[in-house]
Amino acid sequence: MNSSSYAGLPERFFARVAPTRVAAPILIKINHALAADLDFKAAELDTRAAAGVFSGNILPPDAVPIAMAYAGHQFGHFVPQLGDGRAILIGEMRDQAGVSRDVQLKGCGRTPYSRSGDGRAALGPVLREYLVSEAMHALGIPTTRSLAAVATGESVQREVALPGAILTRVAASHVRVGTFEYFAARGDVGGVKLLADYVIDRHYPSAAQNEAPYLALLTQVVARQAALIAQWMNVGFIHGVMNTDNMAVSGETIDFGPCAFMDGFDPAAVFSSIDERGRYAYANQPHAAAWNLARFAETLLPLIDAEPQRAITAATEIVSAFAELFAADWLAGMRRKLGLSRAESEDRQLGEDLLGAMHRNHADFTMTFRALCDAADDPSAARIRECFAEPRDYHVWAERWGARLAREPTTASRADSMRRANPAYIPRNHRIEQIISAAVGQGDFAPFEQLSMALSKPYHEQAAFAGYAAAPQPGERVLRTFCGT
Repeated sequence: MNSSSYAGLPERFFARVAPTRVAAPILIKINHALAADLDFKAAELDTRAAAGVFSGNILPPDAVPIAMAYAGHQFGHFVPQLGDGRAILIGEMRDQAGVSRDVQLKGCGRTPYSRSGDGRAALGPVLREYLVSEAMHALGIPTTRSLAAVATGESVQREVALPGAILTRVAASHVRVGTFEYFAARGDVGGVKLLADYVIDRHYPSAAQNEAPYLALLTQVVARQAALIAQWMNVGFIHGVMNTDNMAVSGETIDFGPCAFMDGFDPAAVFSSIDERGRYAYANQPHAAAWNLARFAETLLPLIDAEPQRAITAATEIVSAFAELFAADWLAGMRRKLGLSRAESEDRQLGEDLLGAMHRNHADFTMTFRALCDAADDPSAARIRECFAEPRDYHVWAERWGARLAREPTTASRADSMRRANPAYIPRNHRIEQIISAAVGQGDFAPFEQLSMALSKPYHEQAAFAGYAAAPQPGERVLRTFCGT
């Protein structure tokens, strides 16, 4: 492991702080596939040594542990100082593609940015982030990853005392929109420039060759976020807390707190217990992302042009392009989900009308699209009709879909292609709650392991895990998710 390149920035960008030792760390899980990609010799560690490393009790010799400073708009309200209150960046490792990845311990003790927090994490949220982040990776969606989970052997106090845990998180970087806001709010244009140059060098090197590098940076960040949010929408994912401090400028999904995947399709779906007004509801996510990107653009204005109005005009044009970029990315994903390889003008309406029928019938998002794959092979397949309380709603739509498919090139692999766009397995809320209950209540991690295995191949039918594809029964539905801080 190398020391963090971020630690090479000036001291005002972070605080130097070491993880707080824990009494009796116990290894829960190592992600061996990710460890191999990082050339981390996890197999050479015995269980006790691994627990020491992934708890922060043992640090690599060249580690320079730091907590990063950042600010953020939280539900629209600006907080000038947030920062890593319970996470410490240990260093960087290169993956097999040569990309440098941050390695961070989450839940490893207080930092100067903890405010009134204890700097710790409870076991439940650690298991949730491990499962959901790795599920997102398996779905092909840019995301932070989970390298390991460790129980601390200590309790953390929330509403009640809960077992503590630490997550080892891996990311392209942990620079957020809120990181830029931290310096902009202080009038530190030099800090914004240093940060922008760092991000360009690390994530968007082609922007450095542009005659307007900071406009090019903004353009590329906008494009990546449009693609990311479209992918979320295409799998029914709801982040739950899209504050500017939870938007990574690298374009990865970050901070899996009160997140959820929808069961029955509902554009207004909200699961986060802290999103009382639905600011980050499923259908609002593209608007929230555009709003966040406008805040990012504001931090770059002094770098874009010395004349404020020219800078605003140029930045506004780029941010305004988000809606069109998102719409194109969403439609491309919807075409794949519907088995369409060619573009026709009616395709958007076809997709939206299916979603409308699903909403009226409370159809399960994931199961409906997966069943649609069967119907592409056999229009009489029963499974798709069973997704709709009123099957006629489906039949009316399916006539249009069938006519549209008839104009596509004939192919024997259409259903298989659709199955590569429509997962069978997602980390459903009720399943996550079940594994958390087993782990916290009985110390039983077997359900966690089984769900991890099922989610690692979301697009493949797996007879051994068929039950994990099912929607929850009425009594199993989870309507609220919690941040866990």
